[in-house]
Amino acid sequence: MCEYAIINVSEGGMTDMDLFTYQDEQTPRARLLADRMRPETLDDYVGQEHILGPGKLLRRAIEADQVTSILLYGPPGCGKTTLAHIISKRTQGEFVRLNAVDASVKDVRDVIDRARELKALYGKKTILFLDEVHRFNTARQDALLPAVEQGIIVFIGATTENPFHHVNGALLSRSTLFRLEPLTTEHVMTALRRALADRERGLGFMKLQVDDEALEHIARTAGGDIRRALNALELAAVTTSSRPDGTVHITLEVAEESIRQPTVKADPSTQYDVLSAFHKSIRGSSDAALFWFLYAVEKLGMDPMVFLRRLIVACSEDIGLANPQAMVQAVTAMDAYHKIGWPEAKYNIAQAILFAVESPKSNATAAAISRVMNAIESAGTMEVPLHLRDAHYKGAEKLGHVGYKYPHDYPGHYVEQQYLPDRLDGKIFYEATTQGMEEKIHINQQKRRKSGRS
Repeated sequence: MCEYAIINVSEGGMTDMDLFTYQDEQTPRARLLADRMRPETLDDYVGQEHILGPGKLLRRAIEADQVTSILLYGPPGCGKTTLAHIISKRTQGEFVRLNAVDASVKDVRDVIDRARELKALYGKKTILFLDEVHRFNTARQDALLPAVEQGIIVFIGATTENPFHHVNGALLSRSTLFRLEPLTTEHVMTALRRALADRERGLGFMKLQVDDEALEHIARTAGGDIRRALNALELAAVTTSSRPDGTVHITLEVAEESIRQPTVKADPSTQYDVLSAFHKSIRGSSDAALFWFLYAVEKLGMDPMVFLRRLIVACSEDIGLANPQAMVQAVTAMDAYHKIGWPEAKYNIAQAILFAVESPKSNATAAAISRVMNAIESAGTMEVPLHLRDAHYKGAEKLGHVGYKYPHDYPGHYVEQQYLPDRLDGKIFYEATTQGMEEKIHINQQKRRKSGRS
């Protein structure tokens, strides 16, 4: 259990919990706790040791006021805006912040014009911090590009979305990309403890008694988002009734009321990533494939049909003729989903997923398609051999459409003859593996090839 002493209040009859009366527009405590506790220096910054640890490139650049154009990419609450704030405190140049949600092309051009003037008259650089840069459309990003190229502004962009999907390629190539990792529960706990202990900016002026399990619950539930954790802690502190001695006791029950499990945002980048993880897991892990499917549908709200379509593709791309029944299971699961809906169909889909993962694997179908497509690209227009052309009309023989051997008239219902165009005759595209049922095809292929050579 943690206890934090109350700061002495001035005379005038203000009680310990008269927090909202104490706050006004002129006092720092009128701002949210997360805003008040925003770190001012790198030493106070929590997390991202991989890019801001002692001696790291970005840390050295910030400390020397030599930051070049950068992109900060990471989940909400991991410290992107805070890092930009620290840069603004360290730089001797002009620092301008715009939010891509409401900034216009005119706003960008105004900043550029001002930056050009400052550089020409005073040799002073301008740093433009563009928050939520993924919301900047192509036209607005294009307006920014020349100024970045000419060194008129130093660009800092922050985004929660994959920059390779949402940021102009030219702008991305002229910026150094730094990926910020999700913060750990211990990182969040560090920030919460600081807020409880800080008398000036935090909640140290209150007489708080916070149970360890309550603090840990807030930290865990915040999911690496320090801002969300601090907001929950402040809500718990200011809405909980005080005891007769003025102490505010924050229990686990209070903490649970103050913060809820977040609704995970299924943005396009997340959907692509989860779908990719699902398909790759089909190749090697039943547990992971089932997890990513249910996580996407139940947690992210994604459509089960997206995964059924990918499963059907995987049944040919990764399993193929090693176990043709995998395709049957997948298509049947899709039919079940259409007929009985969700959530009942989760059992049918899960069965098809597990059947696919546990099936022997073969990518021979995919490899054959790739070889054929390469041949098509390189060989140009192909003529159908005369003996394979349509001969179901009068006069076909006069055109030379003869010579086709009907396989069912021969032993084993197979006969060696040319089936490919002349330029590709003898080319092998499909190589059966020895996986599962495809082994029989492999053996049959070998027999036919020996027969053809004899």
